[in-house]
Amino acid sequence: MEMKKLESNEELSQLYDTTDTFFLMKNSTTCPVSSEAYSEMESYTKEKDALPVYYLNVQELRDVSNQVADHFQIKHESPQAFLIQKGKVAWHSSHWHIKKDALNKAVSDNK
Repeated sequence: MEMKKLESNEELSQLYDTTDTFFLMKNSTTCPVSSEAYSEMESYTKEKDALPVYYLNVQELRDVSNQVADHFQIKHESPQAFLIQKGKVAWHSSHWHIKKDALNKAVSDNK
């Protein structure tokens, strides 16, 4: 399964309405820590039972990134990953804590 890039607020809203459980990542295109986290998310997507992973680049969608922070009442960080289940954040992490193993553990802890 590939990571899917979000291009607009409308796509994010549709995702909330149509997808029950997924990962959402806020990614910075200029940050080496984000690059590492992005690679970890990509590695996760190769897992047999991987959940869908969507990401947004904060430089391109700053307003959408801020909207995510406001919607879930979680301070913006980049990189940042959320496990969304039924419209709520079941797990979130940022920076060097975004690892394939942590994503797998988040999924198993929130079944």
